[in-house]
Amino acid sequence: MTRGLYDKLFRPGLFLCGLLMIFSVAPSVAASPFGQGVFGAHVPFGSQTSLTISLGGNVSLTLTPSGSTFVGSGSHTISVTSTDVVGYSLYVYSSSGSTNMTNGTDTIPASSNGTAASLATNTWGYNIDGSSNYLGMTTHPVLLKTATGPYESGDNTTVTYGVLTDITKSAGSYTTAVTYTAVALTD
Repeated sequence: MTRGLYDKLFRPGLFLCGLLMIFSVAPSVAASPFGQGVFGAHVPFGSQTSLTISLGGNVSLTLTPSGSTFVGSGSHTISVTSTDVVGYSLYVYSSSGSTNMTNGTDTIPASSNGTAASLATNTWGYNIDGSSNYLGMTTHPVLLKTATGPYESGDNTTVTYGVLTDITKSAGSYTTAVTYTAVALTD
């Protein structure tokens, strides 16, 4: 397929309003060896365990005026279903090589918050507690959550995104790509 045809067919789909979420799934893993794991769990001995992840859709942030700034937040739910008796870890990172939200040449960088705190003006961030304190997105996987035990009916995690800009920031749709990865625990 030529680059021009690729751009015509697929490039428009990359520019969605809000955050474009990507997810990945670790491959199936074997059941725990004899003497390890959770006794009596609903995974037949010697069978393959499974791990799936589903996303509640893209996040769209609508900004509202607040004095000399605009503020907005939005969230979605990630559901991990697993028959793994040990549990799983859920990670998040920006997979595009940059943590900036972009609108043409205009950008809103990710917050530099390493611990949950208020956003600085002209930054964006995320949290899993629904508060107004946010962490900055990174380009390497960061642990969101570790959960133990099988989750045959799914285990939900709500991720909230927030942005704070000043009135000089250009209007438009700013986007970025975020990847979620669920990894089965083996011990």
